[in-house]
Order: sequence, then C-alpha cells, then structure tokens
Amino acid sequence: MSMPDRISLFIDAQNMYHCARSAFFADNDHFCCGQFDPMALANLIVARAPAGFERALHEVRIYTGRPDSSKQPRAYAAHMRQCAVWEKAGAFVVPRTLRYPPNWPESRAEEKGIDVALAVDFVSGAIDGAFDVGIICSTDTDLRPALEYVSQKFATYPRAEVAAWKSPQANRAISIRGTRRLWCHYLDLGDYQLIEDSTDYTRT
Repeated sequence: MSMPDRISLFIDAQNMYHCARSAFFADNDHFCCGQFDPMALANLIVARAPAGFERALHEVRIYTGRPDSSKQPRAYAAHMRQCAVWEKAGAFVVPRTLRYPPNWPESRAEEKGIDVALAVDFVSGAIDGAFDVGIICSTDTDLRPALEYVSQKFATYPRAEVAAWKSPQANRAISIRGTRRLWCHYLDLGDYQLIEDSTDYTRT
C-alpha cells in the first residue's frame, strides 16, 4: 500500500488575513474579521485533496511579522498570545521583527523579509524532500519564483500548489509562467466561516 502524500502548508499570515478582509468584509469591520485558524485551514485543504490523491498533513508553517516589544508593547503582547495559540495547536511559527521607519508612528511599521524567508524554506524543503506537496497560502507575487523553481525542477514530486480566498471581490491566486499550471485551493466565504478565529487577542 502506498503512503499518503505528506502535505506542508506555508502560510503568509498577514497576506492571508488582509486578503480575507478584502474578500469577505468591509473596511470598517472589526479588526478580528479576517483572522483564521491555521491548523483548521490546513486540515480543510488536506481533506479536499484532488481526485485520485491520498494526502496527510505533515507540517504547517506560519510566517508573520512581529511587533517590537519596546515600541508596541500592547500589539506585541497580543501577537505573542496569538502565536502561542498557533504553536499549541501544532503549527510552526516563523517570525520576523517589523521594520520601523524613522518617522514612526506617523508612518506604519512594515513587514520585511517574510516573503524571502517563506520562499527559501519552500525551495529548500522541496530540495531536501521535506514534503511531497508544498502549498503556499498567499497571493504575494514575490513568491512566484519559488513556485516556478519547484514546478520546473521536479516533474512529479514534490509538487507545488497554492491557496487563496475567493469571492466576487477577490478571485486572484499566484500563477506561474509557462505551460504548467498550479493547482489552486480556492476558499470561499463558507470555507472561511468554518475556520474563522474571532478571538480578540488584545483582550485575553
């Protein structure tokens, strides 16, 4: 009997959060709207394997910007509580400290290096045989080269796939150049409602 494919998810946390808000919510909705449970997301995707494929969840990696504790102590505390929940559920969190411009807080802090860290782990994991199917959960086109490399380097396994939210306001996923198409796991409002996380981590 053949073993099921090992599935690893690579989640760009802020991209997926903001894309969920754009897809399903209004700008003035509560900031918790758009949050999701990464492990529930992974299990939902694995349960909907393409026809003819048997799959098992292997790893969930979450890439996220981390506020500076000295500059944003409240945001840092909320972020750490959220990460603790993710890790307790079995996810692996890969944080990078936010970059603060000289005129902060007039200008917002920004995530830097998240896409690079995710891309490097995705490519190195494919080369090392760390997964059979790697699914990038993001619409950031800066990740396209990593997807192209894995798709073109390996004829069968490991496979590269993507996931994205889908609604009348959002119907976009990362695509790659060439004749080979990426399988996309589109997730609609009903899917989001199954995995949403309404916790206000600033209050817990």
